[in-house]
Amino acid sequence: MKNRKRPHRGRRRKKRIGNFISTIILFIAIGVLIVCIYNLYQIQSEYWEGDRDYKQLRELAIQETEAPTEEEPRFVIDFDALGDVNTDIKAWIRFDEPSIIDYPVVQGPNNTVYLHRTLSGYENTMGAIFINAGNNPDFTDRHTIIYGHNMNNGSMFGELDAYGERNFWEQYPYFYIYTPDGAEIRYKIVATGVVNEISDIYQYAFASDEDFGQFLELVKSTALYDTGMAGALNTESQLVTLSTCTAASGVNRFVVTGIKDEVRMPRGQ
Repeated sequence: MKNRKRPHRGRRRKKRIGNFISTIILFIAIGVLIVCIYNLYQIQSEYWEGDRDYKQLRELAIQETEAPTEEEPRFVIDFDALGDVNTDIKAWIRFDEPSIIDYPVVQGPNNTVYLHRTLSGYENTMGAIFINAGNNPDFTDRHTIIYGHNMNNGSMFGELDAYGERNFWEQYPYFYIYTPDGAEIRYKIVATGVVNEISDIYQYAFASDEDFGQFLELVKSTALYDTGMAGALNTESQLVTLSTCTAASGVNRFVVTGIKDEVRMPRGQ
């Protein structure tokens, strides 16, 4: 009689193969999990390092005025101390709310240097808040652009999109820029909106009053809601636009545009 393979041997073999495949899949899953945990740790480490560095800069450079008047700045920024850290620091930006937006502002030779580099010069996804490379750093241009990342932990410009809601703007319609000459420049927000990354909203040089007037119409047309400030915009206006990424799209940007509203100088200047 010919030998025949017993059915249970075939079942055991299939079971061994199945167990082997399951083990391989398990090891792959564990490997993927380890990689994910490591990447998450790296991201969190960069957040911690970046937040720590910016906290140290605030402690180093910001001093609240003891008895501010209506004409004087509420805060004094030590730009000499900041210059020892990085000579590219040209200003400081603050919000009443979101209060987390409280950062030095740099300007590099191009708009990529500080995308993923901190003020200390090391690589970090937070990068820095920076002025468009083509603008004058003293905020005397008709339109100055400031860029910042929309970070998941709310840092940098991560809370800027709070201005997507009109009721938030009604409570906190201003932001402040401090410059090395001691000035506190108050900007009143005139428009917020979502634009494409190649939108003409990023124009910062204008050949004529007519060109600038067309730009002002663009600012009005991209606004998410009416701030009642359209009448304040004219060819004498000086604007600052804050720009950050949106969570919904990689090609769109959330922008907040403010008009220079008031300038305060330290006593005696």
